[in-house]
Amino acid sequence: MNQFTLTIIFIVLFLPNMFAQRLNDAINTFANDTHFKYGGVSVSIVDVDNGKLLAGHQHNLGLTPASSLKVITTAAALHYLGNDFQFKTELQYEGEIDANGTLKGNLYIKGFGDPTLGSHHFNEAEKLDIVMQKFVEAIKEKGIKKIEGHIIGDASYFDTEVVGNKWLWEDLGNYYGAGAHGLNIQENLYFIDFQQVTTVGATPTLKATRPNIPNLLLLNEVKSDVKGSGDNAFVFGAPYAYTRYIRGTIPVGNKTFTIKGSIPDPPFFFAHYLADILEKNGVATSKLTSSYFDWKRNQENSSSNRSTFYTYKSPKLKDIVEITNMKSVNLYCEAMLRMIGKEVNDDSTPEGGLKAVYRFLENKKMKTEGFFLLDGSGLSPMNSATTFQMAQAIRIFIKDPKIADVFKQSLPVSATSGSMKYLLRGTDAKGKVFAKSGGMERVRSYTGYMKAKSGKLVSFSMIANDFTCKSSEVRKKMEKLMLAIYENF
Repeated sequence: MNQFTLTIIFIVLFLPNMFAQRLNDAINTFANDTHFKYGGVSVSIVDVDNGKLLAGHQHNLGLTPASSLKVITTAAALHYLGNDFQFKTELQYEGEIDANGTLKGNLYIKGFGDPTLGSHHFNEAEKLDIVMQKFVEAIKEKGIKKIEGHIIGDASYFDTEVVGNKWLWEDLGNYYGAGAHGLNIQENLYFIDFQQVTTVGATPTLKATRPNIPNLLLLNEVKSDVKGSGDNAFVFGAPYAYTRYIRGTIPVGNKTFTIKGSIPDPPFFFAHYLADILEKNGVATSKLTSSYFDWKRNQENSSSNRSTFYTYKSPKLKDIVEITNMKSVNLYCEAMLRMIGKEVNDDSTPEGGLKAVYRFLENKKMKTEGFFLLDGSGLSPMNSATTFQMAQAIRIFIKDPKIADVFKQSLPVSATSGSMKYLLRGTDAKGKVFAKSGGMERVRSYTGYMKAKSGKLVSFSMIANDFTCKSSEVRKKMEKLMLAIYENF
């Protein structure tokens, strides 16, 4: 037997086992890390071609996935609503416009769930001031110079269940816990400016909110922490509640430090904001503003004879999905979930949307037993999934000709974009791992797919819960495991 033949035998028989052993060693090192001793950790690596589990650890253990769950909602939205779907917002009126341009009736801002209206996330989309100016121009072009009735923010297209019923209290008042209403504005967030102080333990001064939210009462209990400690301040308050507490810490300093809160009642704020802009642009109003639900409760007979005279449309869903997965915007996922429910089940509650999501997965032959979804964004700590289910879901999505191209385009890329931008830099895996991250207190996850060094296509998911080290350290451990997967397949 010559040397060439021996080399071929070695390659065929021993190299695959050597690579497999290296990967198993990497998984075992990861899973047996002492910082995971008191928590749960799971890994699954799946062959995209046939769906078989190639390697893993506790692949059927249910864990909290956090924001990596967004891949489920975004894929379902693409499936049910279509790549080119657009949300809309309409201007409507009821009553009559007389010869002098006086609207003897109400002006409505009718929302259809658009979560992007006035958002800062889209380079190609219009910011809030441009959107509002278009609304003003449309009202003037209709010949309206004065409004005698109410200006009403109508969010009734969606149900009043605007936040997840299993979301944490400390999340609800913050921008990432903003509810998904039928009518949304500027991602339903506002800015809170503090004047920093130089003494640790002292209370920084609350300078202003931007924009000004009518009726909002902020009770400042924030303390100052050491320089570089970051934003550890939280706003506490429920939807529609205007008294809110701010607790936690911001760093010492001598500049303005800004955090973000969730607007208590976006439909009402939208009406108020539009009225203010109309006044500044020469359209007189009665200064009577309300949300539709509040206004309707105070009316014995509510007229439904409205005329629509302007429609504003969102970016296409494919672009919204990309921003959602790249920037991990909770509001976008929650709006998509409710729209799925409305379109499929005529039920805009989270439950209506989740029923459709389960149906989508089950029709794709994914086993959903033990797959517990409570929301669309992953914000609830009571969501639970196995890494095998998550990896199988990714496999389904990237093989589905209807959604694959747009879905793959939406995922962050190693050393390139999104939450993967700083991972796997300086390695051969740069630009070859596509994954959505997830993170909350004591939770870290990644779910995605990669084209391994050998050219093999694999999907993967890794989740760690209740670890005892910093989340940034878990991220480094997961990055190391991703590289091992890439190099040993």
